[in-house]
Amino acid sequence: MTTAKRDTYTPETLLTVAVRVFNERGYDGTSMEHLSRAAGISKSSIYHHVAGKEELLRRAVSRALDGLFAILDEPGAQRGRAVERVEYVTRRTVDLLMAEVPYVTLLLRVRGNTKTERWALERRREFDQRVSELLQSAVTEGDLRADVDIRLATRLLFGMVNSLVEWYRPQPGGFPGEEQLADTIVQLAFEGLRANGR
Repeated sequence: MTTAKRDTYTPETLLTVAVRVFNERGYDGTSMEHLSRAAGISKSSIYHHVAGKEELLRRAVSRALDGLFAILDEPGAQRGRAVERVEYVTRRTVDLLMAEVPYVTLLLRVRGNTKTERWALERRREFDQRVSELLQSAVTEGDLRADVDIRLATRLLFGMVNSLVEWYRPQPGGFPGEEQLADTIVQLAFEGLRANGR
């Protein structure tokens, strides 16, 4: 019986369970025993797939980070005026968050207590810096207001986007307005940031 269960467990399904437990208990508050009980398999079965809980954390936050950085390489983030590119990145970030809520939630909750968490925070800062550079280019091109601090604008923009993890829960069939969520965020943010008449 145990063997059959172990055989059906994959690194991906184990990761799904680990992310749920990390989000519920906090990474620091989660032990291998907690993961073992939640997965319904022995700790040794978990170690068959991963070196430990920090490897699970790295895989989880990598999934969110890889998604974010992939957005920056998409054609919509590479071509056109900077304001169009940053609006595209914002929309796609909302899309990613909605598709990967548990993983992005975990990424946003890391505090820097482990090597993996510090690495994740550094990568998040790098992503924010790339978006700040796009915003600055949009100011230089005259499409965004020059009287707003770009670092502050970046933090406020992603503060609004990231707040979705606190209330957004995917539901079968979605909810009214869900398909316009990214457009609504872009409109709210950029109507205030755009230079007059642009």
